[in-house]
Formats: sequence, C-alpha cells, structure tokens
Amino acid sequence: MNGNSFLHSYLNVFLLTALCLITLSGCQAASDNLINQSKQEDSLSNEDTQSSADSSNEEKGKTFTAEIIKVIDGDTVKIKMTNGNQETVRLLLIDTPETVHPSKPVQPFGPEASKFAKELMPSGSKVEVETGIGERDKYGRLLAYFYVDGKMVNKLLLEKGLARVAYVYAPNTKYLDELENIQNQAQQDEIGIWSIENYATSKGFDDSKSKEASAEKPTGSCNNPQIKGNINSKGNKIYHIPSGQYYEITKPEEMFCTEKDAQDAGFRKSQS
Repeated sequence: MNGNSFLHSYLNVFLLTALCLITLSGCQAASDNLINQSKQEDSLSNEDTQSSADSSNEEKGKTFTAEIIKVIDGDTVKIKMTNGNQETVRLLLIDTPETVHPSKPVQPFGPEASKFAKELMPSGSKVEVETGIGERDKYGRLLAYFYVDGKMVNKLLLEKGLARVAYVYAPNTKYLDELENIQNQAQQDEIGIWSIENYATSKGFDDSKSKEASAEKPTGSCNNPQIKGNINSKGNKIYHIPSGQYYEITKPEEMFCTEKDAQDAGFRKSQS
C-alpha cells in the first residue's frame, strides 16, 4: 500500500468514527430532551391535579379555641373565650328544628339535633371556632363555624339530616356549595328532617307537620311540654315546673312533658 492509499484509508476511518460519535451524541441529546420534556409534563400534570384538589374545598380561615359552656339547641351554643368572656354563638348557614323557642312547640328532630350537638360538644370540652364576616347577627350572637376533632359541626348536622341550609346572607357564603351538596345527599337519603314530606322548607319548618308528627307519638309524649330544663353556671341540671318560684324567669335548654322525663334526662327538681 503506497502512502496516498494509506492516507486515504486513514481519513475514511477517521470520518466514519467522527460520524458515529456525532450520531450517538445527537441521539443522546435527543433522548435527554425527551426525558426532560416528560419530566416537565409530569410536573405540570401534578400541579394541575394538586390545584384541582385544593379548589374542591375552601381553606379554613383564622380560628381560635374556646370552651363549651352549654349547648342551647342544635344550632346555638354558649362558649367561654380564653380571656374569660362568654359568648352565645349561632352556627352559620344552618337551621335546626326548635326545642326551646318561647312561642313554638318542640319541632320534630329538634330534640335529636340538640342531643347530637350536646354529645358532640359536652360542657367543658374544647371547640375550634372560625368566625364569619361581620361576626354577629341582629341579636348580638357571634356567627361562626365550629370544628370538633377537625370536623365541621355545621356539616355534621346536615349529614345527619338534623339541619337545613338557611340564613344565607352575603358575605357569609364561604362554605355554601359544600353545605348544599351535603344537604342534597341527606334529602336523597330521606333521613332526619327529610323523612317527613314537606316538613323542611326554604322558609323554615312547617309547624303543621309538627302536629302531625306529635299525633303519631306513643302514649306518654305530649304536644306542648311545660317543664323547663335549665343548666346553671355550675353545670347543674335543674328542672322547673309551672308552679315553681323561678319558672317564669327561667330560660330553658330543654322542655319536658313529665317530671320523670326530666329526671331520666339527668335533671333534678328545683327546690324553689
């Protein structure tokens, strides 16, 4: 092989090697680009998923911890603040049937709502309070959402069919969509207040249905209970009969048909 042939063969080998290296480098670069692009797409996809999950529920606002003094009825609670002040609180966006209204009879599922709230928030227990915007209603009561063990009490009452969505006034509509969805499910399941046809309405609870329900109660129940059950500042459960000295000035937490009913509920008779 002469010098020219050798040089020509060498150049061919060199060019071929360089071409292979360039090709491999290009393939690697293309591969790297595809991998990076895939990672970026996965990252964007995860961000979209997270955003969707976060938007499904409203974020909880600022809260504070308070002590339960007593549950007045299903949607009204008395609490003690950390500074010692006491407040009466009305749960936002819900309404439970009456049990202590001065001019209305005890309404169907009112006692059940009251009992559920009392078991969930017994006297002396702690509750997390998220106040609404504007904070108070026309009666001076604090407006709020309550949380027990991280669960919103307003929602739990709706889930059990013991409350309806009500008193919807802007700007206090933060959780409205979620609460209405929960109510819709309870309606479909026909539980609690939704088990009585046309009882819970957009304007309140139909008292004519209360009378119908009372007529179906077993012997021993009554349509117009007169005995007042009250829990004093020391947590003592006292009941007052109509002839009692303090009957007229007593604001009841519960009403009873007979003294036995009151005693069975843990109340003792007033000595006056």
